[in-house]
Amino acid sequence: MTPELLLAYVLFCFATAGTPGPNNMMLLASGANLGFRRTVLHILGISCGLGFMVLCMGLGLGGAFRTYPVLHEVLRWVGAAYMLWLAWKIGTSSKVSDKDLRKPMTFLQAAAFQWVNPKAWAMALGAVTTYAPEGSGWTLVPLLAGTFMLIGAPCSAAWAGFGQGLRPFLDRPAVLRTFNIVMAVLLVASLYPLLVDHKAKPVSLEALADAPAPPPMRSHG
Repeated sequence: MTPELLLAYVLFCFATAGTPGPNNMMLLASGANLGFRRTVLHILGISCGLGFMVLCMGLGLGGAFRTYPVLHEVLRWVGAAYMLWLAWKIGTSSKVSDKDLRKPMTFLQAAAFQWVNPKAWAMALGAVTTYAPEGSGWTLVPLLAGTFMLIGAPCSAAWAGFGQGLRPFLDRPAVLRTFNIVMAVLLVASLYPLLVDHKAKPVSLEALADAPAPPPMRSHG
């Protein structure tokens, strides 16, 4: 990978991991309701889960989904149903007292959530199809996965930290209830591309990532 291509990929990671989406809306809500410390495993689970997904896509799983598009459609709608359920849980949370806190998402739960998160699919497929085309060296895929993890973790932490900063303003149940309802609505709104473009091919999900265009690949013989 050339320095120019690596820089483009780093910008891609920042653009996709740092912009609003299901993961970041949930981190914002978790930081506000549970605090940053109790959200750390959630943050790490997202980062490692995305990195593992990029690794799997680059090592052949992406080809399987292109060969059998029905698999992608099934995961697409299962993910939508699961996020609607999560939105309901967030929207019905109304207190910030230790005895009433809901359990935070665990590391494994956050990592597994990436497989039913439409934006995570867009990010992983976009990373592999754009920056690791067929014929590239096998060492490139672990590099892409590791870079995604390193860039994604601080981006996720920033969203949880912002939620933590809102806690002093959410000490009243009515205010917190309003905040959680807004977070639930935003989580549902993040499904809009999924519901509108439900017949799109998996590779078209790159558009969701809004990644900068990389320079052309150079052949090294």
